[in-house]
Amino acid sequence: MIQDYVAPVSSDFVEWKQQLPPLSIGANLSVYSKGSEFPEISKGSIVIIAVDENRRAVQYTNASIDFDVIRKAVYQLFPGNWHTSIFDIGTIKQGNRIEDTYFAVSQCVSFLLRNECLPVILGGSQDVAYSQYRAYDDLNGMVNVVNVDSRFDIGDITGALNNRSYIGKIIVEQPYNLFNYSNIGYQTYYNSQEELDLIDKLYFEAYRLGEVIQDPYTVEPIMRDANMVCMDIEAINAPYLSYSIESPNGFDGREICSVARYAGISDKVSSFGIYEYRNEMKQNQVSALIAQIIWYFIEGVNCRSGELDIRNQSGTLHYNVPVEDEVLSFYKSPKTDRWWIEVPFVSNLNNKLKRHTLLPCDYKDYQDACNQELPDRWFKARKKNEV
Repeated sequence: MIQDYVAPVSSDFVEWKQQLPPLSIGANLSVYSKGSEFPEISKGSIVIIAVDENRRAVQYTNASIDFDVIRKAVYQLFPGNWHTSIFDIGTIKQGNRIEDTYFAVSQCVSFLLRNECLPVILGGSQDVAYSQYRAYDDLNGMVNVVNVDSRFDIGDITGALNNRSYIGKIIVEQPYNLFNYSNIGYQTYYNSQEELDLIDKLYFEAYRLGEVIQDPYTVEPIMRDANMVCMDIEAINAPYLSYSIESPNGFDGREICSVARYAGISDKVSSFGIYEYRNEMKQNQVSALIAQIIWYFIEGVNCRSGELDIRNQSGTLHYNVPVEDEVLSFYKSPKTDRWWIEVPFVSNLNNKLKRHTLLPCDYKDYQDACNQELPDRWFKARKKNEV
């Protein structure tokens, strides 16, 4: 049972929660608290779960993480016109071995995914995202991972799993469920040329910080094709974190909330993790920002348009564009004005694209095709299909 892996929030915290305004988020969500029964989680709910684990952080400080500061910041906010139920099921504590924590995370997230709930994970070091990914093992499909981070986190795959190598472990360790990896907000000087070359060789996607800041809508098609999203809050710039080792460059508060909203709007995103929170950070400011990131993600979830099967929806516009020896097939939603491009099967190969035949794109990709240029995302998806 999922409750075997989580510790409830304290009774003192519940007493504080009872003083909140009746229309606040905290007054209207269900929380697993000490002395109470585990809540009956309904299908389609958003479930907040914290993970007190940082032993595999490169900068490990041997400190337990105080998530109640973040909880209070979330609970005090007011919801939008939301229809989703929200649950807070407590905290996964450190196991005797770090593998015990990883197992508990994967079991909890897998349970929630199988019950069509959407977990929002609060970490802890980002190596926990490896367990977030492994929770998809039993779902019998390929997984698209989006990482909002200044680093690729490929690291040294020959060593132990840590918060700077978990993506490398996802790539090389069985079972091989990864179809695509996308990084949003990388900063070149934090990543080796070897890592940059590997991203290119594997036809993965990487978008520099400046590129995303200049045009935040770049994020939307990437998130629309994601299954899981993990966010390193050290992708946010220094003045927002007031922490000694984070980057002086990064997203500001408005930009990171915009990224979170695009993740929420995606009909395919089924888990969302926020990692690398530490007590040493300026707690009130950082917890308030994380709370707003969560708010914007939930706001996005409540604005989903249900366009997973766009080809068969009434009114969908279809365009065929001949480019070189290809005929590219585009679809446009009359409801949201969003675009998709078809990636055809390669029938004589070991095909990985059984549920990836429609690739999210934007209007610029259609314009490029009309100008006889193959869209970069289509080209990479086609190449992965041929591997």
